[in-house]
Amino acid sequence: MRALWLGLAGASLALGALGVVLPLLPTTPFVLVAAYAAARGSTRLHAWILRHRAFGPVVRDWQASGAVAPRTKRVALATMMLSAAVVALVAPLAVAAAATAAMALVGAWLWRRPEPARERSGGA
Repeated sequence: MRALWLGLAGASLALGALGVVLPLLPTTPFVLVAAYAAARGSTRLHAWILRHRAFGPVVRDWQASGAVAPRTKRVALATMMLSAAVVALVAPLAVAAAATAAMALVGAWLWRRPEPARERSGGA
């Protein structure tokens, strides 16, 4: 079972890393799945994710309170809007509409997530 968790963590982390450069592939959800799976498959990988300069703060905020930093929200929403525009240009109308609707739902959910305490208090 440990190997399956480790495999899921590795695959999710790889997809999250690709999401940094590919606009249609989200980063944060894959990194969160990677952290969840790593916690069950490899304490060393989980610790590495938590210490990572880019991924660590996002995962720590999520694990602590289900919070998402305002900058992360803005980047995610901007990326989704860009992705919706690209899909509208290259995909059939039904596909573009479904993808845009899904991104709008995710965007609304994301925007309503709480912000980390350090963000609400003006930084730390």
